[in-house]
Amino acid sequence: MVAAFSGASSFAYAGPLPTGGKYIAGNGSISINGTSLTVNQTSGRGIVDWNSFSIGSGYHVAFNNGAGATLNRVTGATPSSIMGALTGTGAVYLINPQGIVVGPTGTISTGGRFVASTLDVDNAAFMAGGAMTLSGTGSGAVVNFGKIGSTSGDVFLIASSAVQNVGSIDAPQGTAELATGRTALLQDSSTGRQVFVQAGSGGSVVNAGQITAAQASLQAADGNIFAMSGNHEAIRATGTATRDGHVWLVADSGTLFSIGQVEAKNADGSGGAVDTSARAIHFDWPGTTVRAGQWNLATPAFTLGAGAANAFSRSLAAGTSVAVETTGATGDIDVAANVDWTGSASLSLSAYRNVRVAPGVTLRNLGVGSLTLRADASAIDNGGGVANAGTIDWSKSTGVVNLYRDMTGAYSAGTLLGNPSWTASPDQGIVTQIGAYKLVNSLADLESVSHDLAGNYALGRDLAFNGNYIDQIGGAAPFTGQFDGLGHTLAGVSIKGGYDGAYYGWGGPLIGTIGATGVVRNLNLSNGDGGVGHCYASSCYLGVLASENDGLIARTYSSGGFYFDDFGPGTGYSIGGLVGLNTGTIVQSGSSASVSGLPDFSGGPGNGDLGGLVANNTGAIRQSYATGAVTGGGWAYVGGLVGTSSGTVTQSFSTGAVSGGGGSAWYGPGGGAGGLIGSGSGADGSDYWNAQTSGKSLDGGGAPAQNGLSTAQMSNAASYAGWDFGATGAWAMPAGSAHPVLGWQARASHGPL
Repeated sequence: MVAAFSGASSFAYAGPLPTGGKYIAGNGSISINGTSLTVNQTSGRGIVDWNSFSIGSGYHVAFNNGAGATLNRVTGATPSSIMGALTGTGAVYLINPQGIVVGPTGTISTGGRFVASTLDVDNAAFMAGGAMTLSGTGSGAVVNFGKIGSTSGDVFLIASSAVQNVGSIDAPQGTAELATGRTALLQDSSTGRQVFVQAGSGGSVVNAGQITAAQASLQAADGNIFAMSGNHEAIRATGTATRDGHVWLVADSGTLFSIGQVEAKNADGSGGAVDTSARAIHFDWPGTTVRAGQWNLATPAFTLGAGAANAFSRSLAAGTSVAVETTGATGDIDVAANVDWTGSASLSLSAYRNVRVAPGVTLRNLGVGSLTLRADASAIDNGGGVANAGTIDWSKSTGVVNLYRDMTGAYSAGTLLGNPSWTASPDQGIVTQIGAYKLVNSLADLESVSHDLAGNYALGRDLAFNGNYIDQIGGAAPFTGQFDGLGHTLAGVSIKGGYDGAYYGWGGPLIGTIGATGVVRNLNLSNGDGGVGHCYASSCYLGVLASENDGLIARTYSSGGFYFDDFGPGTGYSIGGLVGLNTGTIVQSGSSASVSGLPDFSGGPGNGDLGGLVANNTGAIRQSYATGAVTGGGWAYVGGLVGTSSGTVTQSFSTGAVSGGGGSAWYGPGGGAGGLIGSGSGADGSDYWNAQTSGKSLDGGGAPAQNGLSTAQMSNAASYAGWDFGATGAWAMPAGSAHPVLGWQARASHGPL
């Protein structure tokens, strides 16, 4: 017997199938044939109210809704029990404030999103599509003992009090999300979480089954999460071509009681991410292992006890880097148990306040893993310190250890064991295996670097000068320590000036001289005032970062500009986008700063050098670039990358306009201009420049003329025969790029580098 109803007609059937179905929005028909109930929807979206919605074992409910969406709302007092089969071509929403249970024999399979919720949604909001808010206070739970799957969409289980999965959930192209809360926001996202709940219900989310999806989330804003550990319990995020594999375990003001087997990987097989946040995180269940690229944990305070140590050691050994950050006002991290692993994964412990390693505790890596202990993780100058009363053993590791404390924070080194066979990685600017650094979190901190020019420093956060001027670091005395920008930015650098008495005025370089043992790395900076007053020395060296570099600069980038506006009689100038004079090494660095000098000297010709990166190079420049315009007078040596060079320049490029110096490469008795180098030597066939934008067809520093390319030639791979464009090669051609960039630029994880 078949019964069919359309439009706003009602349908009632007593038995193990939904009853009392009636379209209240959209259009469609409901029919029954034996053990099957079919909903044929003719509108893109529709809403059906039901007296009850249950499916008995052996029974089937089918939604033929194309690629559309059907909201099914239960208005009766009976919970929904799904013991049979529910299918849908599109998205299916089932809302029942009394609760929803998918039994052991129950199966749900949809082409689009499937949502089971005890929270209701406004009809108009659902019909409009897009983001929608669900709310309700019913005590019903959403429980799955069966199989729920969506071939092309998401699976959301949402309740105000309790959500539990004991069966399996499969969403290979979407997100599987289990959430409790009295209010939930649903939104579409191809990159991250789509369900966000407000605190207030104190509900619980339990996974004691299998979850496999591109991304997965368990969320109980102020409740508890149980991610069980065992042979049959696991959460796996597998990623897609457009979605990274990602798992979220979120109980912001609640408790995470267990973390079992969690896996997150991207579609290409690389490691995904697992984010865990809770007021308290317990590791009481055995066997906790997270397999991903990165596992992040956020909690107000954290004690790394035996349970956490075992979980971390297993996860690290599985190749998962682990990062803990405390967020509370008294958020210390106390390491009370040994963490020991082999491999390349890294452990990072970042405390809002202090990090302490207890006596007798050992942190050890066998492999290439790294360790970071950071106090004052929020970079607010709260006096956070690092106290190691145990042992940090990197004697059989080739990784690095970084210990960061507040500028005024206490530091206890404890026992630090380094590897005598460790070698520096100059391309990254890392020169010590184990380093302790003071954090620079303010302009006052930055200015205080001059009080200990041999110290080690790290920029704790981005800093903006906003028109405030500070004294130059070092002045005439060289900086011989280490300064790690950690990828942060110094914006609008404004310096009072006064390099070795050579000039006065405002807007000088951040650092006077980087000494022979000095290192600056991973720093982005722009200058705020590039005007500089009179030059009284025989020559003045200027750059956004430093007047002179005798040490090592790595992965550092400058922007803004420099203009020298006045000179004393008989003087010269050397202005570079990054540094004025380089006698040391600059590697994997760049500048977009514009550089310009006076058309002529007030007292006659001098030795003017202007370069997009360096004015005068007698050292080594590798894998670096400049894109800013360089302008000089007829007596100046002007180059897109370097003004004059007697050092080496390899695997580097420039693309900015070059003017001044006259001619295509040489001019007169005292000036010259070249696409890459204005005058000198050191360039070779591994360098290139844009001859079209620079206006220079020749180079004055030894680069072959054929490496001066037009814009069209630069985008043609045939112009770079024999160059290494491999996955780890020196060069890369990103999609949409008009010219090759350096391989490290394409692989950079932060900043404009």
